[in-house]
Amino acid sequence: MSGTLYIVAAPSGAGKTSLTKALLELEPGLGLSVSYTSRPPRQNEIDGVHYHFVTRAAFEEMIARGEFFEHAVVHGDLKGTSRLAVERTLAQGRDVLLEIDWQGARQVRALMADTVSVFILPPSRAELERRLRARASDSEEVIRRRLDDSRADIAHASEFDYLVVNDDFSTALGELRAIVVSRQLRCDAQRARHAGLMADLLRE
Repeated sequence: MSGTLYIVAAPSGAGKTSLTKALLELEPGLGLSVSYTSRPPRQNEIDGVHYHFVTRAAFEEMIARGEFFEHAVVHGDLKGTSRLAVERTLAQGRDVLLEIDWQGARQVRALMADTVSVFILPPSRAELERRLRARASDSEEVIRRRLDDSRADIAHASEFDYLVVNDDFSTALGELRAIVVSRQLRCDAQRARHAGLMADLLRE
């Protein structure tokens, strides 16, 4: 049985990265697909951990070779998910989580209808701006652009299967984990996982 592909998207500053990091610690069977990006790394970002950082020219060559599962322009930079990495992991029966934007999510859902998608909302616009400024890593111009872009992001929230409001972090994390656990407990998944038990219980 192949694994489940999860998508988590959000406007910049909503807390998506912190939530997914905490979720991955709670769910070791869930693996994060590290995206490619054409932007330079921020302070403390590590290549291969936070993103695969490549030049814009290299990214465009990868697009031409059909190497991406999805790709999009996000805040002026190219971001994409490796097709081979995702398909190989799912084929091994392992679950994969993608941190991508709504554009990428739309492309993925078109390819895989059974993808589980979650959109993270901030509790207010004021709080979203506060979180963006608290990073202290972006210029005023970048912060304003991200705030402007957030309206377009949130306008597509209704395309997702689930909405989680990240007001209280623990509550939001619990809700996000509940989505994953409920998927794991589906009858077909449990029957495949416990085939030996089912056979034993049905034996006369």
